[in-house]
Amino acid sequence: MGHKTALITGITGQDGSYLAELLLAKGYVVHGLRRRSSTFNSSRIEHLYQDPHDPDTRMFLHYGDLSDGAALIRLLHRVQPDEVYNLAGQSHVGASFEEPEHTAITSGVGPITLLEAIRTAGIECRFYQASSSAMYGPATEPQHEDSPFRPRSPYGAAKLHAYWTTVNYREGYGMFAVSGILFNHESPRRGETFLTRKVTRAVARIQAGLEDFLYLGNLDPTRDWGYAPEYVEGMWRMLQADEPEDYVLATGTTYSVRDFVVAAFEHAGLDWEKHVRRDERYVRPTETAALVGDPSKAEERLGWKARTTTEQLVRLMVDADIEAVANEGRHWIDTPRPL
Repeated sequence: MGHKTALITGITGQDGSYLAELLLAKGYVVHGLRRRSSTFNSSRIEHLYQDPHDPDTRMFLHYGDLSDGAALIRLLHRVQPDEVYNLAGQSHVGASFEEPEHTAITSGVGPITLLEAIRTAGIECRFYQASSSAMYGPATEPQHEDSPFRPRSPYGAAKLHAYWTTVNYREGYGMFAVSGILFNHESPRRGETFLTRKVTRAVARIQAGLEDFLYLGNLDPTRDWGYAPEYVEGMWRMLQADEPEDYVLATGTTYSVRDFVVAAFEHAGLDWEKHVRRDERYVRPTETAALVGDPSKAEERLGWKARTTTEQLVRLMVDADIEAVANEGRHWIDTPRPL
């Protein structure tokens, strides 16, 4: 009684897991939407698991998909959320060149299905759409809420479609619907195919003598990298505001891919030039050369500011992967092997 209720799509992802933690700590009842799979895909939220039979349980998981509007309507009626956070969709920029249609459907059309389900169900709730700095292209730096959009990937184009859809539902139907335009935000929970985690995991494995080389594409693009747990707090603050507005969340600093790589190897006591190799397969057809955000609006109106620097982020991710590799080794040693 008295708890706010939130529905998080994509709860098993990096951001979804951190957001679930945050909301549970604030006393929310949290419902999460996840895709049905033949294998378990909830490792990031296992530590949050609560027996659904326990009367004090405040986190519940539901199978579903953003392409199924009827099922979403049924779930919304059942859950009656005060807040909906849409974090679902294909979220890998590089992969979007290989599967552009899937990316458009999940990250572009999916948010329409969810917004229309909310409207059709008559649910009075606040809606958060996960937008992305990938919507920007060549533009004056730093990028802010009024900077021109020119996406350079199918992922960015899909996110831009969802962004304008959210604006339309806000202006057309009076919904409290906002977009958080988040610049790169990483953590030890980042998927292993994403650039930052690919780097830090390779560093840990090279240090342990399990690998020799890390293969990367273009090292020149510059990005604004922050720490994911801080960014989900920004999402929450957007839905607590008096008026629905879109916000950029970023550190306001920029580092090249090369800078990130060098810092990661140096933190582990390694010479990056001995281990990094270029692979043309990882060079994208189009690339935004530079992205750096201007988070001044979020700081002024939401009181939000990134606290973890990119250098600190690199160190904590490398340390986490070094520990993970060490634990893998101990698990192999401790696991009984057949005679």
